[in-house]
Amino acid sequence: MEGILGKKIGMTHVFVGMNQIPVTVVEAGPSYVVQKKTKATDGYEAVQIGFGDKRPSRVNKPLTGHYKKYGTPTTYHLKEFKALDIDAIKPGQTIKCSDVFEVGQFVDVTGTSKGRGFQGVVKRWNFKGGPGGHGSKHGRTSGSVGQGADPGRVFKGMRMPGQMGNKQITTQNLEIVDIKADENVILIKGALPGSVGSLVVIKKALKR
Repeated sequence: MEGILGKKIGMTHVFVGMNQIPVTVVEAGPSYVVQKKTKATDGYEAVQIGFGDKRPSRVNKPLTGHYKKYGTPTTYHLKEFKALDIDAIKPGQTIKCSDVFEVGQFVDVTGTSKGRGFQGVVKRWNFKGGPGGHGSKHGRTSGSVGQGADPGRVFKGMRMPGQMGNKQITTQNLEIVDIKADENVILIKGALPGSVGSLVVIKKALKR
């Protein structure tokens, strides 16, 4: 498998020898192979993974039939991944985090960052702000954004106040410090995007 789905539990630290390492705890399983897509039937090869057990009464009828067809439990999340050997994977199969990753491996983690709402330029873009003296009337404002009569408009991409956070973010090249196979838990070095309890996608690192 190229990757797996997981739920961010929180952060802690572990000791490796005499070194204290900050890690993020991710619950990454069990996942279920819901559907296997092949070039003959779908035009491409992929494996559809389900993660997060969900009561059947909470699932609509089309999805209920989809799960029943392949004999898998109903889940909150569905996502497709590439597989190195798709013939070795069968619908209904249970996948644990230890089946996909190993300790010392580097991964890329994708998640939705924490939403910060509408923020000004100082918090959003780390602007310095204006003078702090009496009568400056500048404070934490952005200052000039245009060039006058020519070109007479604001260029695209100008750093201005606006929505901050709540975006898809990928953090690359994070090391797997430990895998607790019995608990389906992965300890990943460093911080991951998203709040506690949010969904993250863990894939093998592209740049390693």
